[in-house]
Amino acid sequence: MDYNVIWYLLVGILLVGYAILDGFDLGVGALHLLSKGDHNRRIVMNSIGPVWDGNEVWLITAGGALFAAFPHVYATAFSAFYLPFYLLLAALIFRAVAMEFRSKEPGELWRNTWDKLFSIGSILASFLFGVAIGNVIIGMKIGSDMEYAGTLLEQLNPYAICTGLFTVVMFTMHGANYLLVKTEGELQKQVEKWAFKAYWTFVIFYAITTAITLMIRPEMVANFSFGYFEGVGEKHPLVENNEVLISIWAWTVAILNFLAVLNIHRSLKLKNYGWAFLSSCLSIAAFITLFALGIFPNMMVSSLEPAYSLDIYNAASSQKTLKIMFYLALVGIPFVLSYTISIYWVFRGKTKLDEHSY
Repeated sequence: MDYNVIWYLLVGILLVGYAILDGFDLGVGALHLLSKGDHNRRIVMNSIGPVWDGNEVWLITAGGALFAAFPHVYATAFSAFYLPFYLLLAALIFRAVAMEFRSKEPGELWRNTWDKLFSIGSILASFLFGVAIGNVIIGMKIGSDMEYAGTLLEQLNPYAICTGLFTVVMFTMHGANYLLVKTEGELQKQVEKWAFKAYWTFVIFYAITTAITLMIRPEMVANFSFGYFEGVGEKHPLVENNEVLISIWAWTVAILNFLAVLNIHRSLKLKNYGWAFLSSCLSIAAFITLFALGIFPNMMVSSLEPAYSLDIYNAASSQKTLKIMFYLALVGIPFVLSYTISIYWVFRGKTKLDEHSY
């Protein structure tokens, strides 16, 4: 049993869970200012009120798993993205504070201020997540000592900005689909217009980001090919030994991703909002899976020298640690799943306001 591969998958699953769950949180925040009137804004905010903090547990769990299973990746990533992660933390804090404080006072200025901070924090957090992913894809200046040798301005390169904007648009679409499930009446009709606009904006950014990625990082499709892909780069021995299986998985996910994206529009046209939201969940899961398959078995790619890249072997904890943690995860992860499922079951249905609402 290859515990390094298993933990790569487990960390990936946790990140997928976070992207799907907190993704619609952030998307709802990005759309918040579009809703008119205090009542509608409260409905929008309270649609995520019972679940937003539980959704962020997935990020904490993923960070903990990364720290324990791949400590070198954790150290390099947090030192490289030191300032961006602090900005991300500030954005997430302001979102939470805005939700708690917004309805404490009835004044229009008071509530509008917190509304803006809520939306700005949501958009900034989404953008920073996308920027980080973009830098991992194109590679970072990681040396032989596993230290990042670049600067913050280098992280704000055009490609990373593109992936950041794509992430904002994707989460906004995801949030709109979630709101369609949680709202009704005139507000739902407004959200439906947002959802269609967000969908077509997403499709445009999807096409642009994919095309740019294939142009500047053709190595991302190396694991998708049966056999050596000339001009793309050499494959890791682990990939070469399992290239048929990995290629089948990669193409299956790519096809399912394409179908899920198409089904979002189909479901919106048919007003099957539950299926539209499920399809956006699947498309996000597919995007992250394709990203993981594209860089596998690397976790952070070095732009200085491929040998300096951090992969699932040279950046991992000892085999004993990975083995012990694996059995602990078999016990712990079901608890996280049970908590998430129970919360969504309890708070299912349309959003209603009461004396305990934000």
